[in-house]
Amino acid sequence: MYKVMGITAGRKNSNSEILLKEALMACEEAGAEVTMINLRDYNILDCTGCTACTKGMSQGKNVGCVLDSKDDKKKIMEAMLEQDGVIISVPTYDLMPASPYLTFAQRSLSYETSFLETIGAIAHKDRVAGLIAVGGSTRSWQSMALEGLQATMFTTDLKVVDMLLATRVPGNAQCLLDDALMARARKMGEHIMQAVQTPPEERTWLGEEDMGWCPNCHSNALVLGEPQWDGLHYPIECQVCGAGGTLEQVDGKWKFVIAEDGLLKDRTTVAGRAKHLEEIAATQGGYYGDPEAMKKVQERKAKYVRKTFPAV
Repeated sequence: MYKVMGITAGRKNSNSEILLKEALMACEEAGAEVTMINLRDYNILDCTGCTACTKGMSQGKNVGCVLDSKDDKKKIMEAMLEQDGVIISVPTYDLMPASPYLTFAQRSLSYETSFLETIGAIAHKDRVAGLIAVGGSTRSWQSMALEGLQATMFTTDLKVVDMLLATRVPGNAQCLLDDALMARARKMGEHIMQAVQTPPEERTWLGEEDMGWCPNCHSNALVLGEPQWDGLHYPIECQVCGAGGTLEQVDGKWKFVIAEDGLLKDRTTVAGRAKHLEEIAATQGGYYGDPEAMKKVQERKAKYVRKTFPAV
């Protein structure tokens, strides 16, 4: 039996939760074992920025998160990593995913699956994901919502096969008046089940074919490229997956064309994320492994430790 988990972080029995339940019901009807949580029911602490997890990674060690014994993050992650599919549905605040979800997701670095698999701490598992972002306006006021959700998928190796931007539903449970939107949420559940029943090497994007600028991850966000830590440079990059290429006119329309080596650091793949682990090892590992640099920082830091300002 396939396992599918729903995660939301919105109001109880309102748009995000209702759309998620509609998608999950389609999964359940197709025979999946379904679980669902609302993050507002759990205690999730903010990342402290201690960098213990990445220090361990730079030394090839799995040290976990220092907060794992203090809140519910580990319990949720252990369940989530056992799933075949995950559907996430959250409200949009100030263009981005709601903070309760981001607080949860930004604690996932200690669960970086490509690292844990590399050192043999966990076995590889192929997982798929569907993303739903919900807001009261059009894309203009949700412009980073789905992209923000996508950016939290890499660490736990969730392959996004469908995305839905639910617009103009600000009122409590207002989505129930939009039959097309409800049907689209159900279709996402069907897509998740289609994906989990497809061999991993054959899984592909199942959402709207022309969604987004990026043909690799279907995000709608491109940025000007800059030289990366190892000198790699593309004129244009996908802000989400990191695909590199150029903008070209095709049949009178602008199109993002990925370079021949433009997926070298594709964040949606284990190999691409491993390139970032190399960066962590070189940049952070190089810093902590240099006694002279550490000594110099401590000497200069004293000035800022002593300096204080009035608080509110």
